[in-house]
Amino acid sequence: MVTRGDVSSYRNRHGTISQNILAACTFDLEFIYVLSGWEGSARDSRVLNDALTRRNGLKVPQGQGRDPAKEVELFSLRHESLRNVIEKIFGIFKSRFTIFKSAPPFPYRTQTELVLACAGLHNFLRKECRSDEFPIELENESSSSSSLPVN
Repeated sequence: MVTRGDVSSYRNRHGTISQNILAACTFDLEFIYVLSGWEGSARDSRVLNDALTRRNGLKVPQGQGRDPAKEVELFSLRHESLRNVIEKIFGIFKSRFTIFKSAPPFPYRTQTELVLACAGLHNFLRKECRSDEFPIELENESSSSSSLPVN
């Protein structure tokens, strides 16, 4: 639930109220970094910049193939190569935690924390169960961060 004064900031390009989530994951479909809570209208570059400049923020590994000159170029390269993995992990995430298929009836702060808690639980289940026995819904978004609906 977003306050009335904040509704326009959380309206995404599709016209729905949502929050942006930036996530980094492994090829084993485990989250290694999650930043939740950015308003739905935020540009990917703003969310990325926030993740890179936080005290315990996203750390971009060095020496990974091509050597892009700038962080933004490296982000674009990684985004390109991991797009299918990110779409798959969020498909699993939304299938595993169906509460994210619609706007959960919780205050906004609770929703952002719920994303983080479920990401941790997802990693635990991936390590312990190694099975995703439900249909995976792939995202067809063109953004680098996934949007989840917000009530």
